Amino acid sequence: MKVAIVGAGGVGGYFGGRLAQAGEDVVFIARGEHLRAMKRNGLRGDSINGDFRVDPVMATDAPSTVGEVDYILVAVKAWQLPNAIETMRPMVGEKTSIVPLLNGVEAPEQLSEAFGDERVLGGLCSLVTMVAAPGHISHDGAHPMISFGERNHRRSERAERLQKAFSRTEGVQAVIPADIHVAMWKKFLLIASWSGAGAVTRAPIGVIRTLPETRNLLEQAMEEIHGLARARNVAMEREAIGQAMAFLDALPYESSASMQRDILAGRRSELDTQNGAVVRLGKEAAIATPVNGMIYSCLLPQEMQARKQQTFDAG
Repeated sequence: MKVAIVGAGGVGGYFGGRLAQAGEDVVFIARGEHLRAMKRNGLRGDSINGDFRVDPVMATDAPSTVGEVDYILVAVKAWQLPNAIETMRPMVGEKTSIVPLLNGVEAPEQLSEAFGDERVLGGLCSLVTMVAAPGHISHDGAHPMISFGERNHRRSERAERLQKAFSRTEGVQAVIPADIHVAMWKKFLLIASWSGAGAVTRAPIGVIRTLPETRNLLEQAMEEIHGLARARNVAMEREAIGQAMAFLDALPYESSASMQRDILAGRRSELDTQNGAVVRLGKEAAIATPVNGMIYSCLLPQEMQARKQQTFDAG
């Protein structure tokens, strides 16, 4: 089974590294110093579930040299997806299956427009990782879980084959949910609320979940996303909010979301596809989203500065 990892950062590096460690034929599409470090020293993963090292590692910035693959795991930032689609084209054949692991709920449709519905599964993942240094992935929180499935709710051989491959890895839980749309919206409810609250408060999750005021902010943001999901005919039960809060309560005190880290570092972020998407989709469905709207509005000036669309002194 040949697997391409498009986006070899914290998420792609971790899951791709575990598959390679288990003996699968994995190639990482990467660039810059991260790529050079992997070619020079292999891929290192420090994990609370056990460290790993892949050396030598198959990695390239030229997808045209890879050929067609069986699976593509897409793990780029949501705003990088249009470029990633062009990057992927040389690796997509008639039997290629594409699994998006991006934050948000819109990636499957974007990929389907480019490659056809028949090639795209729904997908998501859950873990706290980051690139600690070029060629070095750090997994600091949450049990690694990857979930994928057919968007028509049917069981399929290709999903089960990928699940079987992950079953041979160390410490990765691979799930084929009964309804991948519900699973994706549950992840969206959690990550958009956490990312937005974390970026606005500039605080780790240990602080946000402890203060009654910021805990309430989290829960209100989740309530809006739950209502939006139901309005879009996603059969997500209200218990998803309690499950998301329980997940956040179990994280290490200093944990932060990737969008939060990007915003605090002045980098371009996934604001438009997280809290911005809640606002945009809410307007389409005539669902009020004032809390997510406030979060989006407060973070937008810094996001525009990161994109060089505005220039100002943040003091």
